[in-house]
Amino acid sequence: MKISMAVHYSHGFKESANRVVELEKAGLDQVWIAEAYSYDAISQVGYLAAVTNRVEIGTGIVNVFSRSAALMAMTGAGCDYLSDGRFVLGLGASGPQVVEGFHGVPYEKPMQRIKEYIEVCREIWKREKNLNYQGQTVTAPLPPGQGTGLGRPLKLINHPLRADIPIWWASLKGLSVEATAELADGWLPIMFVPEKFDKVWGKQLKAGAAKRSKDLKTLQISAGGVLAIGEQFVGDAKSKVIDSVRPNSALYIGGMGARGKNFYNDICSAYGYEAEAKLVQDLYLDGKKDEAAAAVPAEMLELTNLVGPRSFVAERVAAFKEAGVTHLSVNPVGGDAVKQVEILRDIIDSI
Repeated sequence: MKISMAVHYSHGFKESANRVVELEKAGLDQVWIAEAYSYDAISQVGYLAAVTNRVEIGTGIVNVFSRSAALMAMTGAGCDYLSDGRFVLGLGASGPQVVEGFHGVPYEKPMQRIKEYIEVCREIWKREKNLNYQGQTVTAPLPPGQGTGLGRPLKLINHPLRADIPIWWASLKGLSVEATAELADGWLPIMFVPEKFDKVWGKQLKAGAAKRSKDLKTLQISAGGVLAIGEQFVGDAKSKVIDSVRPNSALYIGGMGARGKNFYNDICSAYGYEAEAKLVQDLYLDGKKDEAAAAVPAEMLELTNLVGPRSFVAERVAAFKEAGVTHLSVNPVGGDAVKQVEILRDIIDSI
């Protein structure tokens, strides 16, 4: 099991990069760079590639509407080259608020678009033939009657360092999760409860795995939460750490979409917290954000994060591993981040 961490767009990036350099020495294996309507993730990938040596660097995530499929492949190949084969292309759909509101692109067929982007990227990286892809959302070259008529199939000029750059998919529900299990190298779920994830995604993961190509390795999974290891993290001290994530959880469960169109709320309900999910959403949409945060299920927060004495955290790590998680994603908040990662690395290696 590897240790991963996200670099958030709201923090000072250069300070976060310095932190990654130190955490890499402590045992951090993978870092994800988010992209919303903030600084782009790709320039930050290049920066991290220059200051690190071993850690894998992924986009967590870039959406498939703001860049063409060919540009996504070019970018992936370039980042992989600069990082000496340490790049991971994390893809997602984002949402209509960002895609249509900020990028001015229609939010249409997001799942199909991601599937076609995966196919185009892999075809371009292999360089076996000139790109001639005729899909539902991606068409290159343009067909007769569109554009100038001068477009022709082309092949990437450079020879990519790797033709099999890992592609991870941040899917949430239904057919998208099934397609992830079939086509992607890795999966980036959210609100992952090891003991209960099968209730939410089990059928889709099994259906996708049954169609998975033998050429692909076992699906990798990155999941986890805040990290605070220590004998002091019991009782009120533990609750204080866990409560710190309540506002963000309430934002997703309550505020990321209208009633009936919030995937995160649906996930919470599918775990068996139907009443709590409804209450969080009602409070949040009524502007009562603090009350919404307080209503987030305590059990779910405890099971999705790693907060407590070493023995308790070891139990949680074992549960994530048993659930198939290959990359434990953590946000160290329990004091010295380097020391926290070192302890976690020791726990993982001892299981």
